Amino acid sequence: MATETQTGLTGHIRGVTVTTLACLGGLVAAVVAGVVVGTGPEAASDTRALAFLVAAVAVQYPVLKAIGVDVSDFGAKDHLYVAFMTFALWFITFAILLTTGASL
Repeated sequence: MATETQTGLTGHIRGVTVTTLACLGGLVAAVVAGVVVGTGPEAASDTRALAFLVAAVAVQYPVLKAIGVDVSDFGAKDHLYVAFMTFALWFITFAILLTTGASL
């Protein structure tokens, strides 16, 4: 039995937490963009949808800090990872919503 006095999250749990939050942030941003901007053909060129992507990336850092992830240890690679994963899930989800024309 280990007697660790370390506070915060371990490396693996930290990585899973950051990845999960980034993916969920992208999904939520795409759905909210679909609700606000719409899912019709004209919504594909509406740049307001990008505002929800940027907001999702920005909101993640306070949430990560509240969960217990030390964001002060993040380097450029970590910041790029969070932004890319959020973008990737936002892009895929928003593209699916646009191509199917789902009504939200």
